[in-house]
Amino acid sequence: YLADLKPQTGLAPPAGTLPRYRLQEMLGYINSELHKTYSPLFNPATPAETRAERETYLRRRYGLVEKQLEAGKYLFGEPFTVADAYLFTVTNWARMVNFSLAEFPNLRAFQERVAGRPAVQAAMRAEGLIK
Repeated sequence: YLADLKPQTGLAPPAGTLPRYRLQEMLGYINSELHKTYSPLFNPATPAETRAERETYLRRRYGLVEKQLEAGKYLFGEPFTVADAYLFTVTNWARMVNFSLAEFPNLRAFQERVAGRPAVQAAMRAEGLIK
């Protein structure tokens, strides 16, 4: 929706194109395979066994993202898209729940690259996530 309000930003390919469907596919993946998996990791009452299972699940799912990021700077190479913004947000939670990204060099580089974008820094400052 936001990308369609300002198509000149290039945050999403044009509607009805294969690249747009690939973007929607990735948004669905981030939502259903990554985002929801963090919920029990934020809950201090989650049993250790459940936490370990969720971390194993996340590692497998991040493996696919790691492979996708081999192609370039962002999930689809260039340009930066709404899927990159969503992936950055969800993956940023890893540090909040002590989930290591050490085995994912492409993902770590992606996180650093996106964190360095001026608009991302401004948003994170506004949210009190960085100083």
